[in-house]
Amino acid sequence: MPAIECRSLTKYYGDVRGIEDVSFTVADGEVFGFLGPNGAGKTTAIRTLLGFLSPTSGGATLLGHDATNPGESRAARERIGYLPGDPGLDEDRTAEAFLDHQAALRGSGSREALVERFGLDESRRIGDLSRGNRQKVALVAAFMHDPDLLLLDEPTSGLDPLLQEEFAALVRERVDDGASVLLSSHVLGEVAALCDRVGVLREGRLAAVETVEDLRSRGGKQVRVRVAEDAARDAFEVRGAMNLRVGDTVSFTWTGEYDALIDLLDRFTVRDLEVVDAPLEEAFMTFYDGDVPGPGRRHQGRTGGGDRGAEQAAPAADADADGGER
Repeated sequence: MPAIECRSLTKYYGDVRGIEDVSFTVADGEVFGFLGPNGAGKTTAIRTLLGFLSPTSGGATLLGHDATNPGESRAARERIGYLPGDPGLDEDRTAEAFLDHQAALRGSGSREALVERFGLDESRRIGDLSRGNRQKVALVAAFMHDPDLLLLDEPTSGLDPLLQEEFAALVRERVDDGASVLLSSHVLGEVAALCDRVGVLREGRLAAVETVEDLRSRGGKQVRVRVAEDAARDAFEVRGAMNLRVGDTVSFTWTGEYDALIDLLDRFTVRDLEVVDAPLEEAFMTFYDGDVPGPGRRHQGRTGGGDRGAEQAAPAADADADGGER
């Protein structure tokens, strides 16, 4: 039985599409990544899976429980750790008081170890904490009851690089212990380092589900070559060569067959050659045709992903299951 099974899940906010016809599974012990820019639908998908939003159509199961049935959804959440993208913690409480409340609801088997591991000062009022320290509170709340399934939305937001590494190590440890993870991120390096498979969301629709290696292969190879002859630009403007730059060294991204690359280079006297994997960003951009929404941009109408913006009109999350999202 998969940890998550999502079947044609769809959520509209009036005429604005949050997600549409999203289908995927997360196997036991798998780390599955949701990859996409802000507004792609990642948060809407997670909140709908958790029962915080009612789907327009479609269905899902979490740990074998029907996510669209309120009673079953609540039973599933007892075994789930959820880290919201914007935790919205109660600023008037201390971190200790907040975690005490969460422990009373779901248990706290690993709380002390996690507090020590992330260097969290529980005595401080949450409103006085930095963004990174608030994220530590939310992380401890999500992990401390040793859940069987973790749903993590932009989990390293606000964490410094050392704590990001500590977080990655924690995820690997929990997976080794049998947990499953759905991790939503727009940080490509984080997804590549942690995930077994990746679902790429584009404007609310699932554009692809691939292994990280398959995703990386979409970006092709970066080629840097120095030749003895004068390197005329038109000599390298062939099918398969992208992002061409010509100077003392010719560089381009190669997405064609290797035999064709060898045929191309065979025309020249090669003095130096380097061929490496293209950055994961280039593979990601193949799903977006170079048009990734930036901060503050929103698609309009029924093609609108408007992930977080549209959710402001949605019902508030259940206070006993979301790690204090309100």
